[in-house]
This record gives sequence, structure tokens and C-alpha cells, in this order.
Amino acid sequence: MLEFIRSHTKLLQLVLVLLVFPSFVFFGIQGYSRFTEGGATTVATVDGRAITRAEWDQAQQRQVERLRQQFPNVDVKLFDNPATRRETLQALVNERVLLAAAHHERLTVGDERLRRLFVDEPQFAPFRNPDGTVNQAVLQAQGMTSEMFVAQLRQELAMQQVLGGVQQSGFATAAVASSALDALLQRRTIAYQRFDAKNYAAKVTPTDAEVDAYYKAHESEFAAPEQATIDYVVLDLDALKKGITLSDKDLRDYYEQNKTRYTVPEERHARHILIAVDKDASAEVRAKAKARAEALLAQVRKAPGSFAELAKKNSDDSGSAPLGGDLDWTARGGMASKALEDEVFALKPGEIGPLVESEFGYHILQLEGVRGGQTKPFDEVRASIVEEVTRQQAEKKWPEAAEQFGNTVYEQPDSLQPVIDKLKLQRRSATVQRQPAPGASGALASPKLLAAIFGNDKVRDGKNNTDAVEVGPHQLAAAHVTKYLPAHTLALAEVRDRVRARVVATRAAELARKDGEALLAKVKASSATELPDKATLSRQQRQNLPAAVVDAVLRADATKLPVPLGVDLGDQGYLVARIDAVLPRESLDDAAARAQYSQAWSAAETQAYLDALRQRYKAEVRNDAVAAAIAEPTR
Repeated sequence: MLEFIRSHTKLLQLVLVLLVFPSFVFFGIQGYSRFTEGGATTVATVDGRAITRAEWDQAQQRQVERLRQQFPNVDVKLFDNPATRRETLQALVNERVLLAAAHHERLTVGDERLRRLFVDEPQFAPFRNPDGTVNQAVLQAQGMTSEMFVAQLRQELAMQQVLGGVQQSGFATAAVASSALDALLQRRTIAYQRFDAKNYAAKVTPTDAEVDAYYKAHESEFAAPEQATIDYVVLDLDALKKGITLSDKDLRDYYEQNKTRYTVPEERHARHILIAVDKDASAEVRAKAKARAEALLAQVRKAPGSFAELAKKNSDDSGSAPLGGDLDWTARGGMASKALEDEVFALKPGEIGPLVESEFGYHILQLEGVRGGQTKPFDEVRASIVEEVTRQQAEKKWPEAAEQFGNTVYEQPDSLQPVIDKLKLQRRSATVQRQPAPGASGALASPKLLAAIFGNDKVRDGKNNTDAVEVGPHQLAAAHVTKYLPAHTLALAEVRDRVRARVVATRAAELARKDGEALLAKVKASSATELPDKATLSRQQRQNLPAAVVDAVLRADATKLPVPLGVDLGDQGYLVARIDAVLPRESLDDAAARAQYSQAWSAAETQAYLDALRQRYKAEVRNDAVAAAIAEPTR
């Protein structure tokens, strides 16, 4: 029930989709004043500042990579298409609007709030060490420094402040929510009879004259679009890899040179007890702390099994103390202190090490276990080495092969055979139109290739090849037209069966409608008129009836019962219904439903405020530039 409410918020006239992606996805660490055109293609502007094609492409690539990591088993091509690229651009525009608002409203985030948020919020756990410091290894893996990370976080929080007040203040009263839910989930009992057009088809026998007349009145519906039958070739890394042969020595040499890549990183699982000392503490304070740590070290050496309990009671590390000092598994470079890490990687499983001094104080360490560190044997990774080395060699060959491909299809334009012979490519055939066909993939999905086929008279007439067209990263294509058909109306002889079927369907629907309207007149004249089928409908329970019927029944004025109505189902026929009763909504968790309604209300107010900000800061998408960019591969 509650899921149904979430999926029908349009009926409540609420906008539930707020397209504001986290700025970590798109921005990097650019400040507001650094957004400039720089001579690049502008696809949108916000507050007089440009969003360039390059920035859009980078945002899309980051978004695709983020989705790829979330859904590793899904083809990334599903995430990189014109629709998702437009969504990414709108998200980027929304972010720039929020950044402009934060700049003009002088919204800032203090250091203390920044520190508290980083330490307390679960979303930043991957970036934190157990002691609350920034995990440098994670940042380095993402190509970031601590300063970059802090700048991003500060910018993100400033932008969140722009919408925070609206998001937190938007709510619906219990009375408003209850009234809306009552209307949304109301049930109505109906009696009905359906007149299916398909049941009347056998009664229709169209004459040749009727078929001819229908064809003449609907000729445009029987038009064949412009199309071309083509031969085409594709040069990509897969094509180049087919010509590469590797010896066993090549593969073993690569294995030896890259052995670290096939070694599972060693990880160590340790516990610690921290006796914290401020780095500016006096010698006396440090001495007392060290003495306390040495006493605890003596206890755990006498009773190693008590380490976890002693850590809970004595450790000053608030993150690991409740876990018995557990620091979890960590690899080299993953700990906040080098001295601490060196000692952890020097211990043997079960061993308790000497006292370690770091910038945080004194540590007592116990190693729980070791895993990883093994190198996979050559035979186990041979297949992946073949793929890797072949790909690398194909990439090296690419520039020369791409130049040969382009020169050959241009210099010998009357056939694709020369380039096929030179580069050992496969000839493929297809029939195409000016726009990619639904479900098209690879070169046939490229608007640029299709434009090259249909946009040049000599190519279209089969005299010349197309030029080499980039249809994707490391992917060139060229085509040669073998047959061209301009757009034309199909002759009646070619489509007579289709036309006849249309006439039958139209006449059958008319007969169904006629019988339905006759029954509706009887129902209006007498509420005692029998209707054979019964159902109780709601927006949640449609009882397998068409959406048009459910909508008509629930929209009808039911203040005075019974209510007769007819629903024209077009070429599907007609349905006569009588509303006999109005029932209240089924019971549900009202508190949870009202909470969801309030969330929807808040989302709608937030979206409305964002729309107002887009107007205030003159957010504009340049549709011509966007269309041109979408016709090309992502850079």
C-alpha cells in the first residue's frame, strides 16, 4: 500500500524527482569564479557563466563510472545514451544554480562544522581512519589530496544549505494528508459489460471499394521511409587484435615484469589500545601517559585473551574501543600513522608488540591475523595476460591503422574491398534509415555514420564510400550504399492486406461502440438494467480493466448513486459501467502514509524552489549545441 502511494504522487500533483546529484560526481574542486567558457563549446549557461561540452562529457563519464561500480554486471552502454546524457546535463545545470545561489547568498561552512560532519556522518566512513583522520590511501586512489577533499566537502555543504531550509520546512498537516489519501485510495463498486471490438470482426466483410476508399483517405499512413541498403566495415581494437600473435615467452616476460599486479595485497587484522596524548603536552603529562600504557601492556602480555576487554575499558580511541580495539583488515598505506603501520606489519599472528609512540599517543598492538600476499601462478592468469597484452599492442597499432583506414576509403572511394583487404576487416550488410533503429548498436547506432550515408548525393547514389567516421572510442566505420530508396507511398497492392485489416478493425470498433451506447441508454433509463460483471476498483486495484475505465470510474461525480457511464476504448471497443457504491480506503499505517505524503510535499516544494532559482540565475540550455553534441560520441 505504501509503495503504491510512492508510485502515484502525480495524482497528488507533486513532483517527486529532484535531479540534484552530489557535487562529488560532477564538480571536482572548481570554485564558482572558475567557471569560464575558455573558447570551448557552450551547452548551457547559469548566471552568465558557461557549462562547456568538455565539462558535460566529464560529468557523464563520472556518472557512468559511478553507475558501473554500483551495477558491475550491467552493460555500461545502457548508462551512456542520449537520454541519460541529457539528464546529466540537467543535473549539472542544477548544481551550478545551487553553487550560484550559495555564492550570492554568501553561504559558508565553518571548520568546526566541517570536522564534526566528517567524523560523525556514516557516508564519510570510507574516507576516515579509525582515529577520525582522513584516509590518505583512499584519497590517493581517487587522485585527490586532503585539501581537494576538504574543498569539495565545503562546497557540497554550502550548496546543501541553499535547499536545506525548504526541505526541512516542507510538511503537510494531518488533515490535508488524510484528505488526499482518502481521495487517492477511495474504492468504488461497479457493474459493467464490455463490448470487445475483436468479437465483431467476423461480422465485417469489407468490399474492394471500401478498401480502396480507406487507402486513399489514409495514404500517409502507408508511407515507406527513406532507406538504404549498405555494406559497411568497422575498424576497432577487436579487429586489430585478430592479427596479433603472442609467443609464450612474450606472455611470461610480461608476467615477470608485472608480478605485483597478480599478487593479492597483504592485509593485516589488528587490535590496539590507545592512550592518547596531545602532541603539545608537557614532558610530565607524556610520562604519565606512557607509564599507564606500559602498565596496560604488561597486563595484556600476562593475559593476551583479555586484550579486547581491556581495550573497551581503557582505550581513548572512541571509534575502536567499543569494538575491543578492533582496527579491521588494512593494507599497506591504509593506517593513519606510519609508525603504527610498520609495527602491525612486523608482528606475527597472535603476537603483542612493544609500545608504539605516534602523533596520537601510545599504542598497544595485538595482531589477529594475516591474509593475502600470495602471487597467482602464471597458468592461472595466462588468459588475462593474453587479453591485456593483445589490447596494448592493438592500441599501439591503432594510430597507424586508423590513418590507413581513413586514407584507403577516401582514395579508393568506389568500393570497400581495398580497405577490407589491407586491414583484414569483415564486410557487413544492413538496411538503415536516417535515424538509428530502436535497439541498434555499434556503428549502426551512430547518427554521424547515418548522416554521412544520407547527406551526400554521391554516397547515397552508391558512387562513393563515406569518409571514415568515428562511431566510438577506438572505433571507425565506413559504408557504401548498394541500394537506395527515397521515401515513398507504398502501392495498394503491396499493403492491401494491411488496409483490409484496418477497415475490419475500424468497422468492428464502430459496431462495438454502437451496441455499447445502446446499452448505456438502457442503463440510464433504468438502474435495474442487468450488467453481468462486477468489480471493486481503486487506483491500487485495477482488476485487469483498462486504465481509461479505472480513470473514468474514479473521476466520475458519485455524490448521487447509481452513476451510469460509458467508456470509449477506441479500436478496442466500448465499456458500459454503473457505479453502485463508494467505499472508504482500506486500512493502512496512517502515520507512515502521512510521513510519505509529507516527504512528497517537501520534495515538491524543493523542486519548485529549485525551478525558481533556475529562473533567477538565468539557467539556459542551448538545445542546438546539445543536439549536435549528442550526435557525436562522448569525448
